[in-house]
Amino acid sequence: MTYEAEVQFKFDATYTHTYGSFLDADDFLPEEHYLITAPAADLNCKQYFKLFEKFILCVGMDPQSIRSAAMSLVFNDCVREEDQRKVCKEYELTMDEDLEKKYQDFKERDAQWAKMNAHYEKNFGSEPKIKGDWEQMTDEENKNDPSWEERYWQIYRRFQHFAKYTDDDLKKMRTMYDTLYSEDVDSADGVA
Repeated sequence: MTYEAEVQFKFDATYTHTYGSFLDADDFLPEEHYLITAPAADLNCKQYFKLFEKFILCVGMDPQSIRSAAMSLVFNDCVREEDQRKVCKEYELTMDEDLEKKYQDFKERDAQWAKMNAHYEKNFGSEPKIKGDWEQMTDEENKNDPSWEERYWQIYRRFQHFAKYTDDDLKKMRTMYDTLYSEDVDSADGVA
């Protein structure tokens, strides 16, 4: 046995221009016919609502009005509060009646967070900070600390002096330096 079903939404409108009207006849179609059909054998409730939404849009309703009307099916005095709460839970909504409780929960969590932070700072102190990452340096501190760009160009110029030498040449130069100044230097790394 086969089951076939079809749902139809039909809209027919005619417009007759009255010549004393201030509206321009070019703004209206003389006749409109909308017929929206869909196979209804396997449509679920949400699909029916989507179909009806398309139909209402075709006849000129505003999307905001459509959403408001759909919500009024759930949130009105004729629907039990338990059913309303199920929908709220499904879509993560908060009812007006629950806002005060939610606000108190947020205040309680904020108080717990402040207590945990105070406990952390009391027992462990604040996190170590690197000068320049979070704090502004004073002018006195800043005058001896060149900017990153200046440091970059200093290193670049130093590298340019040694770029023409190979690694073997640099090792020989280091060895000659160490033997030449060995009486003033405690180690081969040049730490005096």
